[in-house]
Amino acid sequence: MSLLGRSLRAAVCAFMVLCGSVSAVVTAEAAPSCHPEGRSLRYVVAFDRGTTEAEARAAVTGGCGTTTIYYPQIAVAVATSADRDFAELVRPAAAFSAQAERLAVQRANGTPSPRSAPVRAELEPTDPAKVPTADRTDEQWDMRVIGADKAHAIEPGSRRVVVGVLDSGVDPAHPELTAALDPDASAGCLSGAPDRNWAATTSAHGTHVAGVIAAADDGKGITGVAPGVRIASVKVIDDRGYADPEAAVCGLMWAASHGMAVTNSSYFVDPWSLSCARDDERGVVNEVMARAVEYATSAGTLNVAAATNEAVGLVPSPRSGVKVRGDGCQALPAGLRDVVAVSSVSAERVKAGYSSYGLGVIDVTAPGGEAGQCVLSTVPGGYAPLCGTSMASPHVAGVAALLASEHPGYGARQLKRTLDGQATPIACPADYDLTGDGSQDAYCNGYAGFNGFYGHGLVDALAAVAPRVTGSNPAR
Repeated sequence: MSLLGRSLRAAVCAFMVLCGSVSAVVTAEAAPSCHPEGRSLRYVVAFDRGTTEAEARAAVTGGCGTTTIYYPQIAVAVATSADRDFAELVRPAAAFSAQAERLAVQRANGTPSPRSAPVRAELEPTDPAKVPTADRTDEQWDMRVIGADKAHAIEPGSRRVVVGVLDSGVDPAHPELTAALDPDASAGCLSGAPDRNWAATTSAHGTHVAGVIAAADDGKGITGVAPGVRIASVKVIDDRGYADPEAAVCGLMWAASHGMAVTNSSYFVDPWSLSCARDDERGVVNEVMARAVEYATSAGTLNVAAATNEAVGLVPSPRSGVKVRGDGCQALPAGLRDVVAVSSVSAERVKAGYSSYGLGVIDVTAPGGEAGQCVLSTVPGGYAPLCGTSMASPHVAGVAALLASEHPGYGARQLKRTLDGQATPIACPADYDLTGDGSQDAYCNGYAGFNGFYGHGLVDALAAVAPRVTGSNPAR
């Protein structure tokens, strides 16, 4: 898949973002002629670090665009433009539009872009009185696998700790979530700038993830890993199921600025089916995501992310300012440095067939289920089982929230080291022939203490609240 020809040069110079001196301010005499095509598209724009807001806005204006927001901490702007040459005109900077990329695929192939779909139907509003009240915790095999059911009796989590659910929005009326949800800390990020449109509209995904983290321990329905913490709904997945880079950057920056201890990212950044694009295509996206994660981490926010359900071998994504080298799939944000990347296991503690993997990428593993035995959690109007690394990741975010509750002085990197150190090691399987056809379905590299399927091992909720307890995970 290739970028639009007019934006290719911007993508090639993406990582070093050295397409000119940031001190050059566009003047009226130098301003190019604009060529609007009628449809305004969103762009994420990476400037040299240290670029002032005035310089960034001038460059965007000079490129025939309008600045939506500028994040001076990471020198990244979100802009809109109807000009066909915006990515070439906005200088000095490197720009990328996921919307333009999808349009280019449509025009080239004469078919809808990958994963393109009409906007889904609106969710029915939840009537709390109609949500079933039966206790279903016996069905939560996933919580028993990581010791979360025992951890609740010791530490349910602190109200001081906020977990950002970077997802498709959370149902504010679900009775299992209303006490945990913090509307003031919630935000919509679909435009790349925060607004108040954070509730779930067409997708139950974010509500399901939120329940895994913090559903109430009230004797009704289910119970989350950390039922005592607060959650914030940060909407980064739109009504078509896309998580564009500008939305993901906005979500990370919002979480950092609001002091969230942990965020969960059960998505991968579009426009590609996975970030398995060529080096010259993924540059800007990698750069802006790496900067946002680095900033959030330095601000004390630990980001936990799903490894994706593509069943592919992943390679680490480069740090900010580092050129991408070699082939391989780079799951964003899961593959970035400082992010806790989570693979998925079944109830038998074997890597789920759909789960992506990769030595040096996967940090820990958690229950995501397999067909016939998925993870039960909240959805608008009630409860439903879903499978995926999207379900595995919030288990880890919940355990990180328990750790943050127990250790309020821990920073993001210390939380990550503790998660890794407390995990129960799982060795590579001797035989990974899930289909029974005589050939291996994936290859696990590494050793028992750290490998490509399970990272450091199965996350341990009980160890997070009672670190002196040994043998807390049944698998240990």
